[in-house]
Amino acid sequence: MEREVKFRAEGFAAVATPLAGTLTLVGLLGMWEVGAQLKLFGTAFLSRPSSIAQALASLALSGELARHLVASLSRLAWGWLAGTLAGLVAGLAISLGAWVRGPGMAVVGALFPIPKVALVPLFIIWLGIGEGSKVFTVAFGVFFPTIINTIAGVDGVPRNLVRMAQSFGMGWASVVWKVILPGALPSILAGLRITVATAVILLVAAEMIGAENGIGAFVLQAGNLYDVDALMAGIAVLSALGLGLSGLIGTAERWFLRWRG
Repeated sequence: MEREVKFRAEGFAAVATPLAGTLTLVGLLGMWEVGAQLKLFGTAFLSRPSSIAQALASLALSGELARHLVASLSRLAWGWLAGTLAGLVAGLAISLGAWVRGPGMAVVGALFPIPKVALVPLFIIWLGIGEGSKVFTVAFGVFFPTIINTIAGVDGVPRNLVRMAQSFGMGWASVVWKVILPGALPSILAGLRITVATAVILLVAAEMIGAENGIGAFVLQAGNLYDVDALMAGIAVLSALGLGLSGLIGTAERWFLRWRG
């Protein structure tokens, strides 16, 4: 008698559970609030979530939050876009150009390990204390990780696919557009998640060193005034900004890679 065998090749399917993630964050905030209410730790140096929410509401109503957030988002958008586009072009040139790869990898290997935060004062000397130095700091920090992920994605495309495309008479540009770029896209999009976080970190550092507005400048000012509620409110805004940008990248990743099923 034949017996049906259960299909077992499904253990590595990635299943998104956004509800579980939301409940985890809500649970952690709840434990934080309860711990503060029970005085398990002092609130002079770590505000309660309810106090942070009140500070956020006050900042939103006064318009101060919008002013700082608009300034930061503008710098972040211009810097991230410039660094990403430049990194994609450079990464493709290095990975596809035989004569460019050696010199390009040498330059990337020499400059990538330098902590970009340490270069912020130098960028201010070069470009002044205005918007240019902050945008350039973000772009410079995003540039190198984008190059590395692009090269890794192109190198990871199976060579037999390229040879098969060439055997069908496809030209160089068609092979790049229809074979190499789709194959490298997962690595490139995964790198965008990293560069978004890097951009936020560098933006805050640049704003702390020389800016009158922006979330980084606001956090520094609140810390200097020992206004813990406002300080934690600024940190909460940065956390929400990171989560929102990561969600946007995830949505774009699912859309561009929908062909994978």
